[in-house]
Amino acid sequence: MTYLSLSVLAVFIPTFFFVSITPGMCMTLALTMGMRFGLRKTLWMMLGELVGVALVASLSAVGVAALMLTYPALFVVLKYAGGAYLIYLGIQMWQSKGKMALNIADDGNAVMSKKAFIMQGFITAIANPKGWAFFIALLPPFLNYSQPLTMQLVQLIFLILLLEFICLIIYAGGGKSLRAFMMKSGNLEHLNRIAGTLLIGVGVWLASS
Repeated sequence: MTYLSLSVLAVFIPTFFFVSITPGMCMTLALTMGMRFGLRKTLWMMLGELVGVALVASLSAVGVAALMLTYPALFVVLKYAGGAYLIYLGIQMWQSKGKMALNIADDGNAVMSKKAFIMQGFITAIANPKGWAFFIALLPPFLNYSQPLTMQLVQLIFLILLLEFICLIIYAGGGKSLRAFMMKSGNLEHLNRIAGTLLIGVGVWLASS
């Protein structure tokens, strides 16, 4: 069995942690959903996002992503649809409407299916061409092509998902703390507008990337 060397791990782990912790579409979505739904429910979004990241990383490593980047039209429908949906949700939150908006009687049990959480995370992860380009550029240098690639990929992708999950937890936990603070202050309208602005920003970022 092929194991990653300590020298590879010493560079790979801090590099990918820094990249993951940097604010981006997925982290902003985690912050927003943590603010709205709390950490426990946001875990379902994280599941979808991690599946998407694993798919992107795997395809990037084997070169399939190069084809996707050569034909960017493959991304157009997905990224515009995903971006438009996020912008729609953000506008609803600004108006304190819809299933994501907080209201006075809200107890954190808003109706949103697990499937909806998972799909939102998955779409956000795979619909960003910059994410594909990033993995194409950064992941292959850590692979030793003179050794069997399967086990190397399994180990690297496991580490990527672990680091990504840790960062998602950090962001979602921050959203939960902000929610608790704003609820105590009674500033529900401000909380809705903060979350709505973040969602609109993620939607614009996704559609324009």
